[in-house]
Parts: sequence; C-alpha cells; structure tokens
Amino acid sequence: MFIASRRRLGVAALLAAAFSVVALPSAALAAEPYDAQFPAGQACSFELGLNITSGGNMVEREFTDREGNVVRTLTAGKGFGLTFTNVDTGAALSSRSNGFATRTVLNPDGSSTVTSTGHTLVILFPTDVPAGPSTTLYVGRVTYTSTATNDFTITGSSGRTIDVCRELT
Repeated sequence: MFIASRRRLGVAALLAAAFSVVALPSAALAAEPYDAQFPAGQACSFELGLNITSGGNMVEREFTDREGNVVRTLTAGKGFGLTFTNVDTGAALSSRSNGFATRTVLNPDGSSTVTSTGHTLVILFPTDVPAGPSTTLYVGRVTYTSTATNDFTITGSSGRTIDVCRELT
C-alpha cells in the first residue's frame, strides 16, 4: 500500500506494493503504471526516479469506534513492482511485487502509529527522524509514528535493511 501525502510530495507515505512506500500521491494507488521524481536531497543525495508498475493486489479494512470514527486500518496483500533510478548516473534497481501487511492506528490529533511487516520501503525526508534523505527497504518489521503534518519518526525495526541510495551510487 502507498501512504499518500501531498505535502510530503510537494516538499519532497506506507507502502506497499512491492513495498510500503511512504510519500507518494494517491494516484500511485491506482493499478496503472506511475512515475515519480524526488529532487536531490529529498529521498537520496541525488535525484531519484521511481517507476511503479501495475499489478498489485491489496485489501484494506477500516475499523471504527462507537461514534463511527476510523481508529485503525489494516492493509495487506501483494504490491507493485518498483524500479528506482539514480537520474544522474542512470544506475537502476528493480524489485518485483512482494507481500506485506500494514497496521495503522489513527489518533484524534491527526497523528498515527504504523507497523508494517513483509517488504516495506520507507523514504525519509530532512524533517523526519532520523533525518533524511534516505530510502530504505525493510524486509521484516518496521514501526514509525507520523505527526498530523506527516513528519515521520522510526521507532523500531527488525529484520534486514537495504539502503537503496547506497545501492544506486
């Protein structure tokens, strides 16, 4: 699943598809191929291109409180294929669709806590903790919080990580 945030895309997400991707627009949820570009300093130290292919199969469920307010979501399935490109050098890294499950707890103040298992791609910007730019694939479990203004703080992880930016330099 892709966690959408227009503010994050404008100034600089959980995905999922081949991964859970943080910071992509709602259009990325569609079954159509989608391309995004992150300027140098947002997702990596260089300009990062991201191509999302069609083919994901995800299910999302919402859970409400007694008043009908959504308090939790669960998204799971198989996502999309992703190709990352270092726009400066042309180096590319691709991944096929993989499985994931993402649980998001929504708080009344607009913040949330997200736990994702499986294959999750997290893109951190300079306003996040730890401060980006960074683009990391977690294979295992990652937990983070998001403020109402979509600033992320990684609170824990286990399993294997792949630094996408390093792989593309």
